[in-house]
Amino acid sequence: MTSTVPVDEATDTFMSIDSVTRVFSGRVIQVNVERVRLPNDSVADLEIIHHPGGAAVVAIDRQQRVCLLRQFRHAANGWLWELPAGKIDNREPPLQTAQRELAEEAGVTARKWESLADYVSSPGVFTEVVHLYLATELTEGATALEEHEVLEVHWKPLAEVVAMACTGELRDGKSVVGIFRAAARLAAAT
Repeated sequence: MTSTVPVDEATDTFMSIDSVTRVFSGRVIQVNVERVRLPNDSVADLEIIHHPGGAAVVAIDRQQRVCLLRQFRHAANGWLWELPAGKIDNREPPLQTAQRELAEEAGVTARKWESLADYVSSPGVFTEVVHLYLATELTEGATALEEHEVLEVHWKPLAEVVAMACTGELRDGKSVVGIFRAAARLAAAT
């Protein structure tokens, strides 16, 4: 299998994929070893994890508090602070993913949604793109957690959450990026 993929349309630089060997295919990810010819004409065998992508939500209430989840993550060896987030299911639009995850995990819906652009989590090996949103004008409802989700819902002042991102207490990448982008957007609006 050989295909040509535009890498940078502004400079017409191309990368070709010469071969793909599937190593693993699971419920969420697919792992391939992909032999590629890079824009500098070198050839590399890259281990690539394909992921459907996801969405994360910075939900801010009228008191300027942010919804943060304290969630148990086995891969991180314990509890992490995170924004409500989840993977895109069945190729649904990212905004729909964000709305679903906010309702399921935090029991909240929002009347106003703004894109905070997307975030590439680990582009050296991972194809996941996380779409970030700011949600305001919130209405409380009931959570609908999945069986494997172990979490607590907390509401913290935006300034405190920004400080948590600065000190490393908030370690989850999508959450750090989302908080900084939301804080910048809100500051620019005032």
